[in-house]
Amino acid sequence: MKIERINLYQVSLPMKEGAYAWANQSFAAFDSTIVEIKTDEGVTGVGEICPLGPAYLPAYAEGARTGIVTMAPGLIGKDPTNIGAINLLMDQLLKGHPYVKSAIDVACYDILGKVAGRPVCDLLGGRVQDEVRLFKVVSRADPEAMAERITAYQEQGFNQFQMKVGENADVDIVRIHKVVDKLWEGNRLGADANCGWRQHDAVRVASAVADLSFYLEQPCETYEECRVVREHARQPMILDECMDSLQMVLRGHRERAMDAINLKISRMGGLTKSRVIRDVCASLGIIMTIEDTWCGEIGDAAIAHLAHATPRDLHFQSSTFHEYHTHAIAEGGPVIKDGFMSVSDRPGLGVTPDWDLLGAPIASVGAE
Repeated sequence: MKIERINLYQVSLPMKEGAYAWANQSFAAFDSTIVEIKTDEGVTGVGEICPLGPAYLPAYAEGARTGIVTMAPGLIGKDPTNIGAINLLMDQLLKGHPYVKSAIDVACYDILGKVAGRPVCDLLGGRVQDEVRLFKVVSRADPEAMAERITAYQEQGFNQFQMKVGENADVDIVRIHKVVDKLWEGNRLGADANCGWRQHDAVRVASAVADLSFYLEQPCETYEECRVVREHARQPMILDECMDSLQMVLRGHRERAMDAINLKISRMGGLTKSRVIRDVCASLGIIMTIEDTWCGEIGDAAIAHLAHATPRDLHFQSSTFHEYHTHAIAEGGPVIKDGFMSVSDRPGLGVTPDWDLLGAPIASVGAE
C-alpha cells in the first residue's frame, strides 16, 4: 500500500457558549486542520490538528498547514501502515515542530486500523477501559458565573472539572473559593492557570487557598517556576505545557515535580510518540490526563482511543472538545454519557468526516 495523495481541509469551530477563555486569552472559535491521506488501494485515513490559538504553545494553525504541505511530497509513495517508518521520515523531512506531524500520524493509524479490521485502541495496547472518564472545563469568567456553571455541569452528570484561572491572582483566589464551594462531595476539581501566573503570584495564590481541596495545574510558564510553586502548595500538582518530551517527564519524575501530567497528543507529535509517554508514565506510576490542545470529533476520537487503551487507575481524565462546538465535523465521534465517553468498535478511528461541511481541499499534494 502506498500514499497516493494528501489533502488538507480547514474548518472553524465556533463555541456554543460564545467564547472559550483561559489565563489572558479568549477565542470565539478555533481554526482546525483536517488531513486526509488517500492510498493506491482505496483506503483513506483522517487526522486533525487544532492549536489553541497562535500564542498558547509554539504552534499555530497556518504553521500546521504549511508544515504538512512541506512534508507531503516526501511522504507520497510511502506505506502509511508502516507508521514507525513514517515517523522517522517526518523527522527527517522537518526538524522539530511535532504538532505539524500529529495529524499525519493519526491518519496513518486510521488507515492501519481499517486494513487490520480493528479499532485504533487495539493498536495502542488494547481496550482496557469500556468508558473513559471526562472532565468538563469551566471557562474563565466572573467568579459568580463560574460557580453557576460548575453547578449546571454537575447536574449534567459530570463529576470531574477543570476551572480556568491565571488571569489575575487576586480574582483567581476568589474564583477558586467560589467554585470549590459549589463542588459536590466526591467530585474533583483542577485549577488550571495555563502558565498565566508569575511565580510570586502563584505562591501567593497557593497560600491563600491552602485549606481547599483541588488539583493545581501548570501555575507558571517554566518547569523551574512550577517546581518552586510545588514547594509552597499543599494541593497535588499537574504539569501540562512544560511536559513536552519524554526527557521532561523523566526529569519531573526524578525531581518529584508533579503528581500527574497532562498528555496532549499533538504536542508529542501524534499517537506513536504519545503511546511511548503513556507507557513510561504507566511504568513509573504517573497518572495522566489524556487529551489534546483542541479539536472536533476526529481529534476527539484519537484521544478516546488512546485513553481506552490506558488502565483506569493510571488514567485521571480526558476531554471531548466537540461538545463545546456549534456544529459537528464528523459522524461517529465519541459518545458522551453521564460524564464518560466511549468510541465504537469500528475499524480505525471510526469517524466519517462531513465532507459537505469541509468543502474542497485548501491544499492537495500527490503524485503527478
